[in-house]
Amino acid sequence: MSSLFPALTDGPGERSEKGVPPDEVRGKVALRFGPRTLTYGGLAGAAGALAARIEGSGRVAVWATAELETAVAVTGALLAGVAAVPLNPKSGEKELAHILSDSAPSLVLAAPGTRLPPVFGDLPRIDVDASATGAVPRERAQDGDPALIVYTSGTTGPPKGAVLPRRALAATLDALADAWRWTGDDVLVHGLPLFHVHGLVLGVLGPLRRGGSVRHLGRFSPEGVARELTAGATMLFGVPTMYHRIAEALPGDPELARALAGARLLVSGSAALPVHDHERIAAATGRRVIERYGMTETLMNTAVRADGEARPGTVGVPLPGVELRLVEEDGTEITAYDGESVGEIQVRGPNLFTEYLNRPDATAAAFTADGWFRTGDMAVRDSDGYVRIVGRKATDLIKSGGYKIGAGEIENALLEHPGVREAAVTGEPDADLGERIVAWIVPADAASPPGAEELADHVARRLAPHKRPRVVRYLRALPRNDMGKIMKRALADA
Repeated sequence: MSSLFPALTDGPGERSEKGVPPDEVRGKVALRFGPRTLTYGGLAGAAGALAARIEGSGRVAVWATAELETAVAVTGALLAGVAAVPLNPKSGEKELAHILSDSAPSLVLAAPGTRLPPVFGDLPRIDVDASATGAVPRERAQDGDPALIVYTSGTTGPPKGAVLPRRALAATLDALADAWRWTGDDVLVHGLPLFHVHGLVLGVLGPLRRGGSVRHLGRFSPEGVARELTAGATMLFGVPTMYHRIAEALPGDPELARALAGARLLVSGSAALPVHDHERIAAATGRRVIERYGMTETLMNTAVRADGEARPGTVGVPLPGVELRLVEEDGTEITAYDGESVGEIQVRGPNLFTEYLNRPDATAAAFTADGWFRTGDMAVRDSDGYVRIVGRKATDLIKSGGYKIGAGEIENALLEHPGVREAAVTGEPDADLGERIVAWIVPADAASPPGAEELADHVARRLAPHKRPRVVRYLRALPRNDMGKIMKRALADA
């Protein structure tokens, strides 16, 4: 197979006996984490040295802190043909114990000086040396071999390990390069965690595959974004909570507005970006944020293209190589591109995972007989093929009064009300309607929240009367995970 990292070799798919990057990129900065940097030559040396130590090790766990060593560890594992299991440093011991037992790594890679929880016991450890030197090995792994095993959030049970093959990484990153005109001249800035596909695959491996650069903020801040974009970064990746903070900061920060206006691409993912924040950022900067859609098991499925319309509330069109369809509950394909017919998204393509580790039952249940992956996400398609996600099948599809209603569009409508800071929508049993729409609101002013009737009328005017919330509950904050997604199953306990 061709190399996952052409910039670390003498050319795409090739390698000299020295195993060093081409002269023109050897001194180029590949990674920057805060004040620490690593050139392509330095990365080749550090990752090559690590690859030589772990080759043939089977799976390796990576303590995925937002540090230079995590990027070196994953790159070294991929060069060695070893599957890496990125671990969330914020995970509790019970979850970590499950992941370690399920994935059975032969060792753990961590930054020097990092204190690992007792749950690791006597698992062998290798401290990643970002200053080491070694030759880049010839990549002998095949396209279908495991590259990463990324564990899902485990909202309906213990986390499952999605086995991502090398071809999935290459296919997704090359498809995004096509959609976003992503090249080695791009400099990406982000502050995303590195245990998830957004921050790790797109945010670190993406720039490395293109021969570009990544600047990781360590901890996200609008000030950090402004600094890096002003200093030459061309792309920003973030999640909705980050863009919300940017939108809140923009009115009083002209430097941030200028920096965003000069960026080539602003990308949001991992959850839907509220239309209200889209509009506030566009009004202040003249630039629109674009969205893409993916998940752990599929990597990226759709994206708004760099030369396409950045339409708020949509995630663009299927990426090259990705087949996408919407289906009814009985599996019948929805062929109408009318912006109204709601169906579950199913996808096929080289971007898919191969299995849930040690879970043949769950793997079989996730796919149709003809190989389509059931995402569990509900969407509609506009007349030009743009996909608009309306929510998760399990938590966001509300069947009320004979209608199928997506929670997402109601949440966006609620966020347009000046008295609403945050909003989530769920359904609950109703004897008459089947399910009634419940709005969970964080008011802009806790001392004077908007009334339930006022909010219901607000939604009815913008969408339709049958989409108005029947119940409104007020909270101080919505429960969210590390990627900014609202944890709706926790709302009942809020």
